[in-house]
Amino acid sequence: MRLLLCTALLAWAAPALAQSADKVAQDAAMTPAEDVNLKKRDIPPVLLSAADDPYSREATRNCGQLNTALAELDAVLGPDFDSGTERKNGLTTTSVAKSIVGSFIPFRGVIREVSGAAGAQRRYDAAVDAGIARRGYLRGVARMRGCKPAPVKVAAND
Repeated sequence: MRLLLCTALLAWAAPALAQSADKVAQDAAMTPAEDVNLKKRDIPPVLLSAADDPYSREATRNCGQLNTALAELDAVLGPDFDSGTERKNGLTTTSVAKSIVGSFIPFRGVIREVSGAAGAQRRYDAAVDAGIARRGYLRGVARMRGCKPAPVKVAAND
């Protein structure tokens, strides 16, 4: 049954896999290393700072500082809800591939807890939550002061 499900999921994901097969394969292959805490995801400094004090008045003196701080958070967190940029939610090829690989690891949840990977993931998630709170706070301060948002930088097509 599991083999049939895996085959069906891979058939569903085949078109997307063809586009970025190397990246998906690398991410899926790293799942066991993440589960035993050998591959750690570093928390970006801007999120560590936000976790220390999401409502700090630092970098709120003027619109330039606010826009810079917001851009730093956007670079790490991705676009905000009202940015006009489509957010990718739900199933992705990478998440499906990682789930398939993870399903073959017996007692995965226990392994993640014992190795410290689950705790590291909780710390990372808490830092992201603090970064989201910080961004909301900064956006509120900027709006209250009448700051115009910094122009969105569009990447040049190579």
